[in-house]
Amino acid sequence: MNKKQWMSQGPRWSALAAMLLALGTQIPGPAIAKPQPDHTIKACTDEEVMLPSHPDVKILRQLFERYASGETLQTELGMTRLDFAQSLNRFVSRVDAGQAPNSKIQLRSADLALLEKLKRNYATELASLRQPRPVDRENGFYPAPGRFGGSPSSLRGTVGQLNQAAPAPFSRSQSLTEQKSRAIGSRTRAIQKPSLSPRPLPPINGDIDRIHPPGTFSTEEYDRINENPFQRPTQAPLSTFSIDVDTASYSNVRRFVRQGQLPPKDAVRLEEMINYFSYDYPQPTGDQPFSVTTEVATTPWNAKNKLVQVGLKGKELTTQQPSNLVFLMDVSGSMRQANKLPLVKKSLCQLVQQLDVQDKVSIVVYAGNAGVVLEPTLGSQKTKIMEAINRLEAGGTTAGGEGIVKAYDLAKRNLLKDGNNRVILATDGDFNVGVSSDAELERLIEKKRDEGIFLTVLGFGTGNYKDAKMELLADKGNGNYAYLDNILEAQKVLVHDLRSTLFTIAKDVKIQVEFNPDKVQAYRLIGYENRLLRAEDFNDDRKDAGEIGSGHTVTALYEVIPAGVETDIELPDVDPLKYQKPQASDSGSDELMQVKLRYKAPTGRKSQLISQPITEGSGTIGSASDNLKFSSAVAMFGMMLRESELKGDTSYASVLELAKQSQGEDQRGYRQGFIDLVESSQKLSQTRAELD
Repeated sequence: MNKKQWMSQGPRWSALAAMLLALGTQIPGPAIAKPQPDHTIKACTDEEVMLPSHPDVKILRQLFERYASGETLQTELGMTRLDFAQSLNRFVSRVDAGQAPNSKIQLRSADLALLEKLKRNYATELASLRQPRPVDRENGFYPAPGRFGGSPSSLRGTVGQLNQAAPAPFSRSQSLTEQKSRAIGSRTRAIQKPSLSPRPLPPINGDIDRIHPPGTFSTEEYDRINENPFQRPTQAPLSTFSIDVDTASYSNVRRFVRQGQLPPKDAVRLEEMINYFSYDYPQPTGDQPFSVTTEVATTPWNAKNKLVQVGLKGKELTTQQPSNLVFLMDVSGSMRQANKLPLVKKSLCQLVQQLDVQDKVSIVVYAGNAGVVLEPTLGSQKTKIMEAINRLEAGGTTAGGEGIVKAYDLAKRNLLKDGNNRVILATDGDFNVGVSSDAELERLIEKKRDEGIFLTVLGFGTGNYKDAKMELLADKGNGNYAYLDNILEAQKVLVHDLRSTLFTIAKDVKIQVEFNPDKVQAYRLIGYENRLLRAEDFNDDRKDAGEIGSGHTVTALYEVIPAGVETDIELPDVDPLKYQKPQASDSGSDELMQVKLRYKAPTGRKSQLISQPITEGSGTIGSASDNLKFSSAVAMFGMMLRESELKGDTSYASVLELAKQSQGEDQRGYRQGFIDLVESSQKLSQTRAELD
């Protein structure tokens, strides 16, 4: 707090400030409480799930790293106390086996004390692991001891709701032939319980080609990205695009790196990497739903060029509209893996805990067929909602198109005229039964969008992940698209960023930039390749564009080659025109470009216009704001991953230097997470170079 701020607090504070300053004492500022990291979250039951930041989890992970060579502790999906005890027991068994004479596993005294403390703290759970597991003879399987799902009786209720004629599960006494025969006759079952067979049969005809053991092969799909080239303003004076608030690309890239591989180039969308992070733009004033901030500095990867940042900051809602939410959940066979349906359930239960009493939630699931497992239920009945989520199990083929139809119908029947109506789709994106062509899905979602029902898409899983399809659905549905690779990402999207995820403050937001040829020799938009619009689309209110949520920030970067600068970048050129006469341009203005934005109110049909110039800047990247420094560091990292021809002098070292300079307060640690990700990618890149 500076002198002026202290003086403004009143006469008594002014006198105190004057006395302290006279004594040469530094005036302390107000204490700002940083949000403490969460160590646990509530599961769909009352049971707590331990996060990677939990002190006990950290200790056990360190013990694994020190003494369990080649074995790692997986904590990214969260751990119940029983999950933790199972991992602890595994470590103890390994240590006990290695304590024999001449063994290499000898714990240090401090680590041995930590291990004994963990064994005392989890003695009850460890004892339960030694108890014989009862056999549910009626249903033919061993109940899992508290992991991921409900009891056998709770599962039966869900099956009955989806398909009253569903056959009983396979029993131990049946042969494999009988099991296969019965599986063929029950393809339409939405939920299938596990059998007691040593190696359960894969789903018949439906997901057999979609379940890929780690290290085999992948059918993940990404649309090709052709990097935006430089354009001359004399030939292309306007750059027009839709904003993008999706964040899926960043967390998907992180998933690849954590698995020990660099991502496919087309999985890297620079705008989603940049917009994963929030930036310190000012709040909007007056009736405007968002503020517009611009900044110009030298380009960090090419000192001859300029980097221009355009930043938007959505207005924070002071009151929250009631919500009509329909959870549309993929429970097909491919969703069995721990990072799919089990993570979906934990994620959506976190969202449920944020509901207000006036909110309503419905649940539709789809597999071989689609069904409603929870009719509209008030947010005050959180236990009922979470129990319905917790009962779900995976099995069957994927009737995603049919599920979307049912979800939209349910949302329409309970439409809130002045509320937030939204379908939340949780899936790996592989729709192979029903309304599954992209064109059909687009038309359906566009129609419902115009009726006031938006779509949020949450992606999960690996191996058969359909990124391109999920991005398309969210874009057409006036919604957003996030990829949840772990429980912390679910917490970010559905708890910390809930308002910006679910509550739209402006829709169909478009940006159009006109460049001054007197100042700009060439320019390029960084990212947004699949969000480009025609120049005439800017004024066409029928043209769909992106949405911005409450408190959301959106960032776009342009690289500009100033007029008169010699460049080794190959620029586009055309032959002189025969019938067109070039017009001399000498405006005498110091304006670099003119930025225009159009947007509509969430329920509006006519767009509003915002327009402001950007003047030529002389600042260096070293003197730029943390906003510009950090966003450019993320862009540089993305260009490294894409092996961009336009990355200039970019290196992992320069990315890290810029990111560390601009880390700022980083209250939730997201920017530190980025720095860690860059360092891991650098090691992978070095390893790949050595192998090549």
